[in-house]
Amino acid sequence: MKAMIFAAGLGSRLKPWTDFHPKALALVNGKSLLQRNIEYLQQFGIRDVIVNVHHFADQVVQAIDQQHGWGSRVSISDETDEVLETGGGLKKAAAYFAGEKDFVVMNADILTQLDLGAMIQQHRSGNALATLAVSVRETSRYFLFDEENILSGWENVKTGEERIVRKKTPLFRKAFSGIHVINTSLLSLITQTGKFSMVDVYLDLAKDHSISCYDHTGAVLIDVGKPENIQKAEALFP
Repeated sequence: MKAMIFAAGLGSRLKPWTDFHPKALALVNGKSLLQRNIEYLQQFGIRDVIVNVHHFADQVVQAIDQQHGWGSRVSISDETDEVLETGGGLKKAAAYFAGEKDFVVMNADILTQLDLGAMIQQHRSGNALATLAVSVRETSRYFLFDEENILSGWENVKTGEERIVRKKTPLFRKAFSGIHVINTSLLSLITQTGKFSMVDVYLDLAKDHSISCYDHTGAVLIDVGKPENIQKAEALFP
């Protein structure tokens, strides 16, 4: 099985570190976020990884080369000309997953103890086009799922914006954790071009396909995209 780590973002929330370095190389107890997530994937037998790069791309490439991929086979998807966001970034890297049945995608700035093996098993035992890691927690934007855990919409509780793509009730708010298990057939169904988010892809495809969720409420997960969370992460990830 292969994986993609999204590491191209500007990391504007993590200034001043990201004024001089890429977010993916921010350190938690002496290990970069990128190293920690590559080693996290290794725990579940995933050693073939592609990393997209844009902001200080040369530093990411150099770190991977110097550390020999931290024991994994790491490829680069070069977005130095233009950062493509999550959807555009995945579409650009699509050829990497040729011949695979499923693959994992995760954000570089997430650290978690989620049981990825159990998530993959759930995905494979169902008929979902994609399975999204979610939990019950407070945030500003939510995916909305029906009683069978099928994606039916999206909501921004700060702005009041709402997109309902399946007319089912009741719907339940779940916060997305930035980890996906995707059936490779999804790649050929992406109609968007250029720079776009996977949120838009999922909401478009959810009208006619099953996009499911894996609820990991209670498992450790921290967004290390903000400076104040580095210290929190260091208490959780020695």
